[in-house]
Amino acid sequence: MIKIHTQTFGQGQPMVLVHGWAMHSGIWRHFAEQLGQSYQVTCVDLPGHGFSEALDAFTLEAVSTTLVNAVPEPQSTWLGWSLGATVVLDIAQRFPERVSSLILLGGNPFFTQAEQWPGMKVNLLEAFAEQLHADCRATLLRFLSLQVNNLPDFKPLLKNLKAAVLECATPDTETLEGGLAILKSADLRSVLAETKVPVSVILGTRDTLVPVKLGEYLVALAPEIQLSIIDKAGHVPFLSHSQVLLDIITEFMDESCV
Repeated sequence: MIKIHTQTFGQGQPMVLVHGWAMHSGIWRHFAEQLGQSYQVTCVDLPGHGFSEALDAFTLEAVSTTLVNAVPEPQSTWLGWSLGATVVLDIAQRFPERVSSLILLGGNPFFTQAEQWPGMKVNLLEAFAEQLHADCRATLLRFLSLQVNNLPDFKPLLKNLKAAVLECATPDTETLEGGLAILKSADLRSVLAETKVPVSVILGTRDTLVPVKLGEYLVALAPEIQLSIIDKAGHVPFLSHSQVLLDIITEFMDESCV
């Protein structure tokens, strides 16, 4: 079994935070500390990211199984951001007994744009995959800039993102390519439609990776979800709109624990 790095803050109802592509759990350390004032918050580094060891193959099934084995709590709220949202949906499908509720932050159960489904353009994801070989660092920086585009505080947010990411070594190319492959191919819409646990979906009006229009489609697919839209937020609301996000999560947790 590979070593997975975790860090836990606070006490209370257990919550697990799963970060996005090419990142690590340090990206939302301050936000996790704030959540930890009310909950037991465990941040995990995806395999091959941060301080976690890499998998032989970064596949969705392997990632989900590895994370579940790394978290001791029998049942938790799983909060997934971006690629992390895809992972926690897969965990809900494969290990439903380990999931009390789901929070999908800037996530899309079918990440790529398709006919009658909003998402990220496939050619953009493919371009990222190609550029990883040519210049991995430049590709990651470009990806970071997309996450805060169109925000008034673009420069300080991008600076914070870069500083957080550079705390740890960059994941190897195979791991990064595996993450992009998951985003390109995974379709977990049926999981969202069929899950029996409470689900919160949180989107930003200025997110350039996960379009806010997605909310309409998700509500049509799964009418029971709690959809929250954060005005003027991009793809990293835990950095740009942390108090608003905390309020949304707290309200959802209070309601779903009843």
